[in-house]
Amino acid sequence: MAEELAPESPFALLTAAETAAWYAYMKVHLRLEYELNRQLRADSGISLADYHVLVALTSEAEGRMRVTDLAIRIGWERSRLSHHLKRMRERELVETGANAEDRRAVDVALSEAGREALRQAGPDHIEFVRKAFLDTLGPDGMPQLATLLDRVYDALVEHGTLPRPDDHP
Repeated sequence: MAEELAPESPFALLTAAETAAWYAYMKVHLRLEYELNRQLRADSGISLADYHVLVALTSEAEGRMRVTDLAIRIGWERSRLSHHLKRMRERELVETGANAEDRRAVDVALSEAGREALRQAGPDHIEFVRKAFLDTLGPDGMPQLATLLDRVYDALVEHGTLPRPDDHP
């Protein structure tokens, strides 16, 4: 595939196998993001971005964490998260306030409306994830894909700029 690309294309620097793997990943990544967002909006009225925030907050026992830690957990820039939290706060999905131990830090907490939105979104969302993704892998493919994705994630942590979140060993 790399031979078909213009010499100035950055993908011309990849082998045919590398190009095929990267294109396959990008097709899935872009389409999956679109379809997950569409499904959540249609079935529950929340966006995929909302869902990422709400699910991340449920990983903490009290449904509360520092905004900086949440940004690391979901892989967003802090400014993007702050803008998104403002919109979520206006819809009463989350609450924000000063951190009890460090008044300079801001905490975000799952509101009761946010918990309910997540409860409502969950069943249809998981059904879509199963049909569109997990079922296609089959029982043998899931452990293989999990292993490969963990290797990629470890490389991202090693060569990227965000630290590893505490709950991603």
